[in-house]
Amino acid sequence: MKKNILFAAAISCMAPLCHAETPQDIAQLKQQLKDIQQNYKKQIQSLEDRIEELESQQVNNQPAPAPVQEQSRPNAFNPAIALILEGRYQTFRKDLGDSIPGFSVGSEAGNGDQGFSLGESELNLQASIDDLYYGNLTLSLADAGGSTEVELEEAWLQTQALPYELTLRAGRFFSAIGYMNERHTHTDDFADRPLPYRAMLNTVYKDDGLQLRWLAPTDTFLELGGELMRGAQYPAGGSANHGVGSWSLFAHTGGDVGVSNSWLLGLSYLSADTRERESGNGSNPDLFTGDSNLAIADLVWKWAPQGNPYRHNAVFQGGLFWRDESGKFAPGGQNFNIYDGNQFGWYSQVAYQFMPGWQIGLRGSGLSADDTGASFAGTALDNLGHDPWETTAMIVWRHSEFSQLRLQYTHDEAQLLSDDRFILQYIVSLGAHGAHQF
Repeated sequence: MKKNILFAAAISCMAPLCHAETPQDIAQLKQQLKDIQQNYKKQIQSLEDRIEELESQQVNNQPAPAPVQEQSRPNAFNPAIALILEGRYQTFRKDLGDSIPGFSVGSEAGNGDQGFSLGESELNLQASIDDLYYGNLTLSLADAGGSTEVELEEAWLQTQALPYELTLRAGRFFSAIGYMNERHTHTDDFADRPLPYRAMLNTVYKDDGLQLRWLAPTDTFLELGGELMRGAQYPAGGSANHGVGSWSLFAHTGGDVGVSNSWLLGLSYLSADTRERESGNGSNPDLFTGDSNLAIADLVWKWAPQGNPYRHNAVFQGGLFWRDESGKFAPGGQNFNIYDGNQFGWYSQVAYQFMPGWQIGLRGSGLSADDTGASFAGTALDNLGHDPWETTAMIVWRHSEFSQLRLQYTHDEAQLLSDDRFILQYIVSLGAHGAHQF
């Protein structure tokens, strides 16, 4: 109706306007236009008042709805549940265990078992608890020595409503140091992690503690954070300082470059006060008591034409590692020797999707450790004059986002004797798994 009134007013105004020839005619037309506008406003207000009156009468004549009774439902709390299944076949010529010359490594640093194995599968549950908290639980199921081990991998509570863009996490979680550390291995582009993660973080550093993050209110992404942790896991150990044996600081920044490119830069630092940290395998592990400090710088660059990764995309990432450890080292748990040394690591990799469902990748990684001298000859810290390195190539076929098959080849120079390793791996996801970070 409003449109009809406006249309009529416009027509009545335009008709005499076509014949305006003198200033008096123009003044008269302006007055007519003003009168029409005032009349139009009055009619609109009258119509709106009438509509409001009719709606009020209709609401008052409606019977009140019956109150809804709350019912207790056993499935009212419904977390997202996902099961990640992973299996592999691996072959290599030489099995030298978990040793890497110049490094006192954890139990997960080695190449794993030859032949068929189940690898590591995960059961994950995630849910918003209420408007204030979010919860996550991850159980790891791994085949070790012919028996199945169930490990509590993650169990944390995270806030959702802290002011000033703060987020607090408490429980057991993957530390935010390094780009790859806080990500589950099934999201990696390769079947195993590069040498620095395996030698310096035992593949992944997770521990019990608190984590605080702050997201800066800037156009460019900037996140700062820190952690206080128990210090019970490698590269920490012994839960020193009454169960607060390690701490970390980290910073992440990133952004977009045009429509097709994005980047993320990270800097992190981990400090651990260790007490008889065990490393190596066997009934007589090496023990280290002292300070362990690790610094990591990493860069990730992602490319997708016009921001659409469906057909083609590429991910480049790399990292530099520096670790300083000083204290007392006891090979096999006997005869402590004073140790003070630096260790270095690096990796660089690229993964390229050349058509939907198919991806290829290439990675190089390496390590270097100080010469510890004759007092550590024959121990794990003896670098034997060798800098470990390896080169890896892979190809992946993904039928969907829930399944993938990977074939990977590695030329391994981590030991004095070179080796060639092949891995055929499958990873499938059952259930709804939450999205992963950049």
